[in-house]
This record gives sequence, C-alpha cells and structure tokens, in this order.
Amino acid sequence: MVFLEWLSQGLVPLSFWGLVAVTLILTHITIVSVTIYLHRYSSHRSLSLHPALKHFFRCWLWLTTGMITKEWTAIHRKHHAKCETAEDPHSPVVMGIGEIFWRGAEAYRDATADRESIDRYGSGCPDDWLERNVYANNFVGIGLMAVIDIALFGVAGLTVWAVQMLWIPVFAAGVINGIGHWWGYRNFECPDAARNIVPWGILIGGEELHNNHHTYPNSAKLSQKPFEFDLGWGWIRLFETFGLAKVVSKGPIVERVAGKNTLDQDAAWALVHDRFRVMARYAEEVIAPTIEEEYHKADDATRKALRRVKAVLAREETLLDEASKQRLVGVLENNAKVRQIYELRMGLQSIWAKRGGNFDEVVKGLADWCKEAEESGLQAAREFAETLKSYATPAKAATA
Repeated sequence: MVFLEWLSQGLVPLSFWGLVAVTLILTHITIVSVTIYLHRYSSHRSLSLHPALKHFFRCWLWLTTGMITKEWTAIHRKHHAKCETAEDPHSPVVMGIGEIFWRGAEAYRDATADRESIDRYGSGCPDDWLERNVYANNFVGIGLMAVIDIALFGVAGLTVWAVQMLWIPVFAAGVINGIGHWWGYRNFECPDAARNIVPWGILIGGEELHNNHHTYPNSAKLSQKPFEFDLGWGWIRLFETFGLAKVVSKGPIVERVAGKNTLDQDAAWALVHDRFRVMARYAEEVIAPTIEEEYHKADDATRKALRRVKAVLAREETLLDEASKQRLVGVLENNAKVRQIYELRMGLQSIWAKRGGNFDEVVKGLADWCKEAEESGLQAAREFAETLKSYATPAKAATA
C-alpha cells in the first residue's frame, strides 16, 4: 500500500500545476546550460565561467540531454565555419526546412560520427577523468535522470522526464537550427540565412535572436536592438554579480565623436569592425527614405515594384533568389536614384572585402566612397557619408 502510494505521488507530491511549474523550471535550467555553457562559453569563449559553475552545467547536461561538450562544441563551430554549404552539419538551406525541423536531432547525431571534424573543431573542451569515464556514457546520465524524476514525482515523473528529453531536440535542434535559418527578421545582412525568430529570447534563453548571433558570434549578449530581450544575458549578469562569470566580449565597441569630420585610419578601423551595423544604418538612413521619396512620385505599377524591392536592395547578394534578382534588375533599369543608392551600397560593401589586405586601401576606399556619396546629389547619402567620419575606437574617442 505504501509502495503504491509512493508510486502514484513520489517523494514530492505535487498538484498538476505544480508538476507543470517544476517541469518548466527543470527544462529552463537545461536551456541555460546549453546557451551559456555549451554555446556562449565552450563554442565561442565570449565569457569565462567559474569552475564550479562549469562542472554543474556539465553534470546537468549529462543528466538531461546526454550531450558531450566536445561534440556539441565541434558541431556548432563547424556550423559557423561552413554555414549554408554542403559541409554545414544542419543547414535548412541545403537540407530543407522539413529535414532539420523534424530531424534536427538526427542531423546532430550523424555529425558526431565525423570524428575528424570533432577533433578539429572541438579543441579546448574538457578531457578529464570525469569526461572520459562518466560523462561520455550519455545513456547512463539520461537513465539516472529518469530514476530521479520517478523517485521524486512518482508515475508523473515519466512525463516530466519525457518533456526534459524532448526539450532540446525540439527547441534547439528543430527550432533554432531550422526555423532560425528560414523564418523571422534580420537586423544585419550577415553572409548566411540566419534570422531572429522573435525579438524576445525567453523560451530558448535568447537563442531566438539567431541573426544577431551569426553577425556577432563572439558576443556574450545576443540582443542588439532596444526592443530585444535576451534572457541568457540576464543570467550571465547575475552570475557576474556572484563572481561566477566574466564577460569577455559583447561584440565590436565603437564610438561616434561629435564634431569629428576626418576619415582617418582610426575611423576606418572602427567602421570595419562595426561594418554590419554600418550597413544596417545605410539601409535605414539612405535606402528607406529614398524609396519612400520615389514611392510618392511614382505611378501605381512603379509603387508596387518599389514596395517589393525595398528589402531586396539591402539583402545579402548571395541570399537572393532568381525572382528577387529579376525584380531588382527591373527597378534599377527604370529608376536612376534607386540605381544610385544600390551602387553606393555595393561600393561600400566591396570595401569590407579589402580588410584582410593592405589597410591603407581600406582607408582610401572609404575616403573615395564618401566623396562619391557627397557628390551624388542625394541628400540622404551625403548626410550618411558625413556620419562615417565621426567613427572612432574607444581609446581614440577618449582623447578626441
């Protein structure tokens, strides 16, 4: 009788809503472990973590996912290095959204079989006795979690355990790796198809802000706009308060110096480092107002074409489908101003490609671009060019 009572209620009898709350808390701990430990720390080293916190995350992930730090880290690093190519371990652009959304976990497991890639991309991961002899036995951890859940919550613990086991395969593998490269909005035109699914990163700890992450992969903070929220960043700040974490990078930091009107080498360095935000500003401050101005002067047919091509004008070239390219060509052939702002955008974009060579070429290229923009006759382009001269790195800005 006592055994049956324990089996039905467990050591911690809870109501239905109590079980729901506990399940959400447990799955959230797993999400925090993935986004902070596996992703932001292990894969990108955007922060450092206290040894005790790192070990807690390793142990928790062993119990709730069975994922091995080196494997997860290597697969994610390879995803960034080979994004949207045939070598990407989980690209919906290559494999199809259905394949990654429904079989994302299988794609992850398939990628673990490539031990050469795991060794190549998994450097710097734990390789101690516990990792080799305990945490490598992933099914033992998952089984132990099932025993713990049943002991605590009785038969209902099986449901709690099942939700825990499905949370990462569904939300991380399916939603982030799949939908995060297929649907949503883009703050920045990074070279791959990554998108922000929603602006509030709560359910998956901030990983919803996937376009922001692919633009600045070494940033510990995934939110970029004032209206965006990254719950994982909140946890990082809390861990910092207690000395358990230290942020290494939040992405490129540049300054805008009022009154500065010289495009010197320091300004060029700042612009190169902040180039994705610079291009986003160009879309907002030059492309958008020019399209708006042309829209009000156009006939109905031209207005329709302008509406459809507005986003295309700022889009990463490699991501355009054939229909978008044809619409773009049609508008460029028939509107001189739109052709001007497009050619200026492509000219600015080409300068960033020179950043790995002789940097004097970058400085000269930016100076020439600003002169062209100022002489274009387009007020928005002229004003934008003036703002580029105000850029500086923080050290130089402090002495300006």
